[in-house]
Amino acid sequence: MGESWFHREFLSAKRLAFNVFFYGTHIFLFAYGWHSQVRYQQETGRSQCFDILRLGFSWRWLVLAYDGGLILLPMLRNVIRVIRPKLTWLFPADENIWFHRQVAYSMAFWSAVHTTAHYVNFINVERTQVRKETALDIHYTQAGGITGHFMLFIMVLMYATAHRKIRNQCFEAFWYTHHLAFFFMLGLFTHATGCFVRDTVEPAYISTFPFYTTEHCLGYLSWRFIMWPAVIYFGERMYREYRARRATRLSKVLVHPSGAMELRIIKPSFKYTAGQWLFIQVPEISRFQWHPFTITSAPEDPYVSIHIRQVGDWTKGLGDRLGVGPSVVAAMTSAAMKGSEKDEKLGQATRGDYVELDGSNSLPTVRLDGPYGAPAEDVFDAEVAVLIGAGIGVTPFASILKHIWYRQRKGNLGTLRRVEFFWVCRDAPSFGWFQSLLQEVEAAQADPNFLRINIYLTQKIGEDMLWNIAVNDAGAAYDPLTLLRTRTMFGRPDWMGIFGQMKQAIETGQYIPGSKSQLKTKVATYFCGPGALASAIKEATTHHTSSSVNFTFAKEHF
Repeated sequence: MGESWFHREFLSAKRLAFNVFFYGTHIFLFAYGWHSQVRYQQETGRSQCFDILRLGFSWRWLVLAYDGGLILLPMLRNVIRVIRPKLTWLFPADENIWFHRQVAYSMAFWSAVHTTAHYVNFINVERTQVRKETALDIHYTQAGGITGHFMLFIMVLMYATAHRKIRNQCFEAFWYTHHLAFFFMLGLFTHATGCFVRDTVEPAYISTFPFYTTEHCLGYLSWRFIMWPAVIYFGERMYREYRARRATRLSKVLVHPSGAMELRIIKPSFKYTAGQWLFIQVPEISRFQWHPFTITSAPEDPYVSIHIRQVGDWTKGLGDRLGVGPSVVAAMTSAAMKGSEKDEKLGQATRGDYVELDGSNSLPTVRLDGPYGAPAEDVFDAEVAVLIGAGIGVTPFASILKHIWYRQRKGNLGTLRRVEFFWVCRDAPSFGWFQSLLQEVEAAQADPNFLRINIYLTQKIGEDMLWNIAVNDAGAAYDPLTLLRTRTMFGRPDWMGIFGQMKQAIETGQYIPGSKSQLKTKVATYFCGPGALASAIKEATTHHTSSSVNFTFAKEHF
């Protein structure tokens, strides 16, 4: 039986430690705010007004202020990239997006509590007339009510478009609404203007920041702490903008039968590690949008490459700009699906080949932001690396396999002693763009046991393709689909069986020579692809971990 959502989110070791600390600090701030408010009433004797307003005061605002500061920390991508190699053992640096979501969930909950409580407060003020004003006046004519509703409106937009289905179907909506965070933070820092909880009838305005006087207002000092993450974040964004403007040139575009566009970019100042990713902007398509993609070139290559599928408005717009839009790709894919021979011409290209565009075709200007860290960059720290890609999710492993190839030639593989590469594809044309690299890497293996390539095709095979496979596979030294020595397997992989066999081979000393004498063998599993497949692979690694074999699992996140 698979791991339950509750166990995965709350009871796994690292997340349990995080949840204890995260929610523990919330409970502490909640209790501290309540205690401070009660003590202040007892010391000052200001009970009538504050008894009425207590429901909307510091105990909730402290928790919200805490979340307001934390929400930006996981987005300090450059800071995380620097500290990641040194502090991965201390905190899950690759889980920054997950951390960001947890803070967002907490902020949504406490915002609902805060807003509801203030609505009750406004009604109580009007009912008791401790101040000569109506609830509607507080709602829509005073700074606290105006900024509060303004922030709630932004939160509704941001949370609605952050849903996975919305992001996948319209990434632009997610991108633009999330950049309303700048205005949200302005509202957060000015929310206390005039202060609601005060001992005067009229709002206690002053003309300088933070626009209220502490002489008549109780609390409202949390902005002094939450502003620093915002200052650091916006400072980093300015640095990223400066870095992205350094000299960059799109030198070549290769369009593969699978529909993937390979962009080769020259940027001398761009230094990266295999397995990392970047943001790219094409001003002609959009002056404001930045899209994340995994780097598919190796650090030893003279260019930076990424592979892009035409699946959304932005990527289709880029394909049209290059003159190789969806219609061109559809024709190439249709030809490749027929399983034609390698040397048989298919219009502009051959199966496994590509359409090449160079600088003479007036390629658009591009800008790069990055690189940023990813789990797979630690591949050389393990004895056995299991690389699993699904569809276009194979891209980070293109960079890693290239890098392994270069390091093999130099005889510098660190602690890495064996690599298992799995690629799960829905359709045969997807093999095309990665085929040449796999051929080179496979041919370069002096030790046939060092790199093992496992390719699975999950699509239902048509009669024409089945006939081509049967004819071309008979007695052939190479697989007719991939042109590799390794044969293509059909259907979905049995991950439990695969990792079980690997564990048994390691424990008996058959997998790695001399491994039986070791106390423990580390097998690092890296995956890039859909969440459902990730769950099945993680379950298999967890199930087969033992005292002698330690399977770890890491998933690529953007």
